[in-house]
Amino acid sequence: MTQIKERPILFSAPMVRAILEGRKTVTRREVKKQAALDCLAAGFEPSFLTLPGNADLCPYGRAGDRLWVRETWAADAQVDSIAPRDLSQGEPILYPADCAVRQTGCSMITQGRGRPSIHMPRWASRILLEIADVRVERLQDITYEQAVAEGVHRDRGCRVWTATDEDGTCHKYPIPAFKDLWTGINGPQAWESNPWVWVVEFKRVTP
Repeated sequence: MTQIKERPILFSAPMVRAILEGRKTVTRREVKKQAALDCLAAGFEPSFLTLPGNADLCPYGRAGDRLWVRETWAADAQVDSIAPRDLSQGEPILYPADCAVRQTGCSMITQGRGRPSIHMPRWASRILLEIADVRVERLQDITYEQAVAEGVHRDRGCRVWTATDEDGTCHKYPIPAFKDLWTGINGPQAWESNPWVWVVEFKRVTP
């Protein structure tokens, strides 16, 4: 029986909200592993990278594997001086993305300092995703439907698209909004370079 693997994945607050609202069901991440890039440079089809025997090439896993989301978080102010690895798993956790609080037997008295997503331990994560599909393609090959599935925000009152629900340039269509999202994360030249990307489609398991 194949063992289901779990791996961490980072998401920004706007993308966390998009996941929780059911607007985001796919994420694109640049292919950076040299072995994978070497295969593509040698002329192998992108589908070669996702064959069962090449599962080690993708850092996010394969269909059926799970991803636990790392996001910005905070514990009680009383434990601000304690490193994440030393925190009790019974600590209440605040998630600034939507101000949700996870109570685990004790109440948060005062919100502590914000802690970076990279330092979130597995036990503090509230969102678990199951990978539905993994493929490799060029960034600019994204379709209208896939740009929508990336979680870009639509203001239905004005009928425009923006990169996130926080702010951004208004666009008539979602692909330019996704371009803004991508360059905001990866830099101004990241879209023009049109890199190979992992396209990871997922469904939410929890909450």
